[in-house]
Amino acid sequence: MNKTIISWQQYFMGIAKLSAYRSKDPNTQVGACIVSPEHKIVGVGYNGLPWGCEDDKFPWMVREGELYDTKYPYVVHAELNAILNSISHLKGCTIYVSLFPCHECVKAIIQSGIQEIIYEDDKYNGTDSDRAAKRMLDAAGVKYTKIAPIHLTIEK
Repeated sequence: MNKTIISWQQYFMGIAKLSAYRSKDPNTQVGACIVSPEHKIVGVGYNGLPWGCEDDKFPWMVREGELYDTKYPYVVHAELNAILNSISHLKGCTIYVSLFPCHECVKAIIQSGIQEIIYEDDKYNGTDSDRAAKRMLDAAGVKYTKIAPIHLTIEK
């Protein structure tokens, strides 16, 4: 009998990546999963519009132009959604996220008490937002670790 046992890191990143598929963003689907020190999931999120805002009434496809006419002022990022959707205090927790958080999400991560970020993609590495985010994380003592993309094949 051949059993596939995945690690905690694979499991929680898998939850984050699966959550990303709930996002209706046509360009970047991001998911997040917050985990307590006892390995319990306490929050999950994906990038999407706030409650009550209908997807078809906002500019999902528009990425350039006047801010008001783009998706950027309306989308709640996966990390913030996971924090807002959490069912427990977050002090000492770890957040697994498919894309390294922006500087705005990092502020919420630090304020919530999350102590570690595990991420796969760092496509904005070196941008002003990325540099500001890492500066704040370093100052606050929040650990961040990039891991190799996880690709699982489950055999039956």
